[in-house]
Amino acid sequence: MVVETLTVAVLGAPKVGKTAVIRQFLYHDFAETYRPTEGRYTYRPAVVFNGEIYQVKIMDVPFLTAFPSNSTQEWSDLKCRGLRNTDAFVLVYDICNLESFEYVKMLRQQIQENGEAPIIVVGNKRDLQRQRFTSRQALSVLVKKSWKCGYLECSAKYNWHIVLLFKELLSSTVVRSGKSSHPAMRLQGALHRNRCSLM
Repeated sequence: MVVETLTVAVLGAPKVGKTAVIRQFLYHDFAETYRPTEGRYTYRPAVVFNGEIYQVKIMDVPFLTAFPSNSTQEWSDLKCRGLRNTDAFVLVYDICNLESFEYVKMLRQQIQENGEAPIIVVGNKRDLQRQRFTSRQALSVLVKKSWKCGYLECSAKYNWHIVLLFKELLSSTVVRSGKSSHPAMRLQGALHRNRCSLM
């Protein structure tokens, strides 16, 4: 049996909860104390999605000043190695921090200038809903309509929409690779009938 490998890069500004989102998905674990991501860390879970097994390579990437625009930049910095060949991107921002959203906006533009991999923009810290800098609907419309990316909000702290995030990620990546039996499946709202579990 051939197991397909899907590579996912999780990017975002410091303190937005990139590592917390990944660890909540893999280990149902949340650390109350903040530790900055100093170097790149790679997780390699096996995931069953719609009856198929996928080896998922999840790269937890530290803060980048910019997305590598060519192979020389990509391979000269350890944090950036392999980023330009990633199957999908998760761009995480803090719903209470406008600067973290502006950073995601910059990264999204740079990624789309360098390829066509699916991108999901994720607003983390939904548990701090009352402190958000703007409405969910305004951001959702901007990201889906103007940026042509997936959009989702979650709470790594309370494990809210974390599994849904990875279902949407797998769905968009599998559809793009032509492995899905549902070619018309779209990134948003298509996952309620799909199954996703860790092995």
